[in-house]
Parts: sequence; C-alpha cells; structure tokens
Amino acid sequence: MSQPTSHVAKLPLSTVTVRGTPAQLGHGQGEAFRSLIGAFIDMRLNAVDLHFQELGRGSIAELLDVGRQSMARFADWDPPAYAEHLAVARAAGVDAVRLFTAGNMTDMRDVVSLNDKHRGGDAGPPDNEGCSMVLVPGNRTVDGEHLVGQTWDLNPQDIDYVVGIHRVPDDRPETWSVTVTGCPSLVGMNAAGLCTGTTNIKTWGARVGVGYMNILHKVMAQTSFDAAAQVIERAPRSGAHTYWLADPERITDWETTPGSAVRRDAAGQPLWRTNHCLNPSHQVLEGEAASSSSLARYRRIEDWLSKRNQNVDRLRALFADRTDGVDSINRYAEDDEGTATDSVLIMVPARLELWACRGNADRGEWQRLHFEYAGESPR
Repeated sequence: MSQPTSHVAKLPLSTVTVRGTPAQLGHGQGEAFRSLIGAFIDMRLNAVDLHFQELGRGSIAELLDVGRQSMARFADWDPPAYAEHLAVARAAGVDAVRLFTAGNMTDMRDVVSLNDKHRGGDAGPPDNEGCSMVLVPGNRTVDGEHLVGQTWDLNPQDIDYVVGIHRVPDDRPETWSVTVTGCPSLVGMNAAGLCTGTTNIKTWGARVGVGYMNILHKVMAQTSFDAAAQVIERAPRSGAHTYWLADPERITDWETTPGSAVRRDAAGQPLWRTNHCLNPSHQVLEGEAASSSSLARYRRIEDWLSKRNQNVDRLRALFADRTDGVDSINRYAEDDEGTATDSVLIMVPARLELWACRGNADRGEWQRLHFEYAGESPR
C-alpha cells in the first residue's frame, strides 16, 4: 500500500474572488485562469475520446453536438448562470460549447454512450471513477451541529485545475465552491448556510438536458432549503447523479436519473454514498455494475460512522483512510486506477465553517474559506 512521504510539501489551493453582475463574475474567472482553462478543455476531451475508444462507440463530434444542444437548454433554464458562462469563455479566449461540454463531461459523455438507443448493449466494465460523501446529523456529531463533506474524485489530471472560487454577486448569495478552472460551482456553501455536492452514478436513458454542474450552481444561488430542493427535483437533468443538500436544520440527498429523483431525509441518521445506485428502481437501470471501489468505500464509511460521533478532524481522517488499498476512500494517482481524489471539502452549516483542500486529504493543504457577508447577502 503506497503512502505519502513526510517531506513532500502539501498541495496548495489557489483561490480567486469575483464580484458583480453575472458577466463580471465570469470575466473575473476567465481572466484569472485564462492560461489553464484551454488546457483543461483539451485534457477533458482527450480523456473522453479515450473512453469512447475503449467502449467501442461514441466520438468527440457526437459529444460536442450533445454539448451544443444541452447548452441551449441551460441558456433557457438559468439565464444569469449562462451569462456568467459566456463571459468566462470570452475572457479565457475559448469556445463556450467546448467549455460547457468539458465541464459537464460525465453527463455529456453518458448522453452519447448510455442513451436509450444503446440500451441493452455493452455498457463496458465497471468504472472506478467517483466520489465519497458523508452527511452527519447533529445528534451524531461531537458538538451537536450537522457536519457534511465529500471527496471529489475523477481524472488524476484534474488536480492541476482544481481551484476555489469565491463569488460575491450583486443580487444572489455569496458563495464558495471548489471546482475546476472555467466551470460552475461543484461542491461548496453559500452565505445562507446551504451546502451542496454530488457523486456520479450511471444509468441508461441519458439525454440532452442541463448538466450536473449547472444544477449545483443554481442550487448555490438559492437562499432557502426548499427552493434549492426544487432546483434539484425539477431540473431537466441530462444524466444520472446523486445530489445532497444541507443547512443548519436539515440534511437530504437525492438519487436521480434524467426522469426520476428519489429523496432521502437524514431523520437523525447519517447518510452516505459512493457511486452505485441504492434505490431498487434505479438499480435496474444502472449502466454498469458497481465497482469494487464503490462497494468498498461504501462499507468503509458505514463501519466508520457506526463506531463514534464525528467532528471535523474525524471526518478528515476518514477521507484520508487507505485501509482498502486501491479501493480506499483516499485515492492516489499512483494507484493507476484511472481515478484519483482531486479535492476534499468538510462543512459545518450552522457556523458557515468550510474547510477544503486540493488533492488528497493527507496530501493537500487544508484551508478554511471565509465569507464576507455571514448569513446575509451583500445587499
């Protein structure tokens, strides 16, 4: 089992603060990360091309066509976020469709390869990509406050593009998100105490629609739990994902396909997920079998949560766990599994406490990300 060496410097997380209208928010991001955004797009599209070659169907031309159609749906569904996206692309000097497609890569890829036309065909071997999320209600934490967090795992190369974006919009809540350069919110919190994130699942029936990153971005723009829940439940989703939502009072997650959203409320018990479906109605639609990694990580979280109440340090230790080798929650690039942990976040909604690191929980430099307008919008 590989272990990090003690003398290696911890990976820092670059951050940027952007302010103003949607166009100003986007322009600030595009300017700040101009040198990285084009390289990020190329890296993501090359990774999808390799996936299509291994699967034996799909092409980049098909992918970009799906991206173009889906971006048009996004433009109608969330005009302010669309304006921000266009501004990012203009400032970075990249094509807006390519950026949209690269950011929502897993969904756009699934629309090409897991649509109804191909249902019943070869879905390919179990894929080891994915994340691990943990939502702990206050009655199971040391200090009595809800505690939530997750790893975000995907291409090992993504680590070069992981950044923290601090948005201070004119007319929406201030937000912090750890995401990838040029992209919308991924995992994060807003100044109203709403926290959100996602893990990837795969089901047949993927279709042209709004990408998961755009859904998360719109969730972060809400000021109430109920409004954010409606975004998740009513979005014209393109692919299957799980989504989670927490505030100081409530914790919920959803297992979704393009046509279905099954809700679970914490009700005094922790919730956790990895990358396989738990709902029987979705299990029959899964595009591939659960991987050994997804199953091992799920069992490890269950065992960990059963033994003691949690706090930030204990959750950080869970996210650093290497007990199961290459199937561990903490996933190293040198495991050569095609997936690695690219970022980790832990949040306490009641205190607007947000901790984040780039890369693995034991290799990244943990930083607390602070809000300017605690519990209120800037206006």
